[in-house]
Amino acid sequence: MIERAPDASATVTAAAPARAAAWAVLAFVACWPKFGVSELIALLAGSAMLVALLRGRVTLTRRQWLLGSVVFFSYWLPELWSAPDALARGEAWREVALDLRYAPFVALLMLAGGTPGARALVLRGVGWIAALWAADALVQAATGWSLGGQMLADRLSGVFGADNLKLGWVLTVLAPFLLALAASHGRGWWLLAAVAVAVVVLLAGARAAWLGTALVLGGSALAVFGARRRVLVSAAAIGLGLLSLAYLGSDRFVQRIERTAAVLSGNVDGLDTALSYRLPIWRAAVRMSVEHPLNGIGVRGFREHYAQFVAPDDHWLQGPNNGAFHAHQWVLEVLAETGVPGLVCWILGLSVLYRHWRGAPVAARAAAAAPGLALVAALFPLNTHLASYSSFWGGVLLLLLGLFAAALAAATEPAR
Repeated sequence: MIERAPDASATVTAAAPARAAAWAVLAFVACWPKFGVSELIALLAGSAMLVALLRGRVTLTRRQWLLGSVVFFSYWLPELWSAPDALARGEAWREVALDLRYAPFVALLMLAGGTPGARALVLRGVGWIAALWAADALVQAATGWSLGGQMLADRLSGVFGADNLKLGWVLTVLAPFLLALAASHGRGWWLLAAVAVAVVVLLAGARAAWLGTALVLGGSALAVFGARRRVLVSAAAIGLGLLSLAYLGSDRFVQRIERTAAVLSGNVDGLDTALSYRLPIWRAAVRMSVEHPLNGIGVRGFREHYAQFVAPDDHWLQGPNNGAFHAHQWVLEVLAETGVPGLVCWILGLSVLYRHWRGAPVAARAAAAAPGLALVAALFPLNTHLASYSSFWGGVLLLLLGLFAAALAAATEPAR
């Protein structure tokens, strides 16, 4: 009997939904500077994914369902846990309901990473988006203008505009994709991309992003060059050179260096100045978690109830301020708003993903490297962070978690 060859058209048909999902993910990322549009894309794409799943037009493997569920529930269950006893129950339940929209979006991410072609499209596409935004920011550094308009703030704003100063953090978590894309064309291109990212993040002014970018550049350099002493020394020299140029060429950068240097004063006030007055915020978060250890004060309730946990002369209650927006540190944020069980849920979810990464073959680790390195930068605990349960940064974290899980799920699925 003559065996029939596999039907190539069936393979193409099966891959088509994954490529469509990949393009939807890229559209979501590309529209981050116009976040309302980005949210609409995520909602529509997730809704289409849900309909396709219910009608059987697309399917996910058992491992994709498993890791996708780990990603979503690690993020969403702490919200649900905090809501019944939240200090502002209406706001907490509203967030719980709204964030259900992420469930089909995570499934979309799993589909987008389900085939090698679609996964490569996402990873390279995000790298090209980061390259465009970095180039645009360099133009703004030279001319004062970018696609986001004129630089009116005290730092580079790039494509996000002067009223939305997220460029530093966003480029930090997208840098692993850009660096991987550059490395695929040669080490020289990697060096060029690394310098561009470092310059933009330094001039973007978010000092927490400086540390995140240092982690990204260090991890990526080890992957590309290995632990070669000469390379590491050269990289350190280049970093010092960039710092020197930025210090000499930007008064705003000088101000941030001087503020950071206040930590050397040896007193609490100097440390607080260096941390941009984060210490009272962190103290308030600790008090919230101590007084509400079981389920916190409720997600997104930090600002509304900040005054209850600080002294009347607190820095963030002076002038037009009526409280800090969030804890500025993701571990404290989760503890304060969702309690100890909420943090345990996060840690368990991250542990499951790490366990799958440890047991994955080399090819799977390579596919998950860029989102994994981005997660290290975004969740590094010895740093300050954006709000994990805000609409923007929550979507960013779930994107990175979903892409990381999708690469592991697709690469480790047993052959059938």
